[in-house]
Amino acid sequence: MGSPRIIMKLIVAGVHVEPGDVRVIELKHHRRPLLPAFEPGSHVDVHLPIGKVRQYSLCGDPEDLSRYTIAVKRENGGRGGSAWIHDQLTPGAELPVTAPRNHFPLKESDGPVLLLAGGIGITPIFAMARALWRQGKPFELHYFARSRSLAPLLGALEKTISSENLRLHLDDQVETRQDLEELLSTRPSGAQLYYCGPPGFMAAVALASEDWPDGTVNFEAFQPLVQDDTPPEPFMIVLRNGAVVSVPADKSALSAIRAAGVLLMASCENGVCGTCECGYLEGQPIHRDAVLPSNARSHRFIPCVSRATGVLKLDL
Repeated sequence: MGSPRIIMKLIVAGVHVEPGDVRVIELKHHRRPLLPAFEPGSHVDVHLPIGKVRQYSLCGDPEDLSRYTIAVKRENGGRGGSAWIHDQLTPGAELPVTAPRNHFPLKESDGPVLLLAGGIGITPIFAMARALWRQGKPFELHYFARSRSLAPLLGALEKTISSENLRLHLDDQVETRQDLEELLSTRPSGAQLYYCGPPGFMAAVALASEDWPDGTVNFEAFQPLVQDDTPPEPFMIVLRNGAVVSVPADKSALSAIRAAGVLLMASCENGVCGTCECGYLEGQPIHRDAVLPSNARSHRFIPCVSRATGVLKLDL
């Protein structure tokens, strides 16, 4: 069963504009000098006054706990959260924000680290690059954008890490372009890959890295990667106490579980944040999320978007 997450009331200490129609928001606690610690790759849930909850990666310095820094790109075709932040959020406003959690952690590794970011996907990658630079570990950050004028956080990034560790790939500069398939065709010994960006970029990196060994490719997505056009079919869920829950074709497993009286926390309800993650004991799930690593799909389940064939026994 899900448990409530700590929610803090934070004050917007600053807002500034970045290239690519991005707003950088600094959040502080109005009483406490230090916020809960976070690791590179962590995100927070931001509860907006319009009743929406959005997940944003922490792109600030994990060693500076006086503030949390998030970067929000305006998505005109989105669900309204980013537009409200861009149009309405001002310094001094108060926002409920959850304590950080991390589905995209840096792993302990002796080999080099390859960081790939596409546009606003630089947000979790920036924190990783900062940590690796500080630790003196070998890494390369490849930043893909249409142009310098559309690359958020690039100025801060260039001031933080060495130019020897940063590779820019700009569509408007032929000399900087590099094909992803060429870049990822050879894996350096012991290398780990981390990547984040918009759906097209994510799909291209996934394809280019499909021959890398299991456990060496790590990613965070802002949207589910798999667009399954197969019409949903009804299925059954069995809980630990033996209760049987019917999931109609037009309802999510999450909504059916909640209707059966099980308290299961959720946030994005889009398969990218992992808040509603639970275990499964038997059955054949149809994974439609963008958060579970491949080695977790044999026993973990994201009920807000994923479904199943026949009967699925959950560890709830």
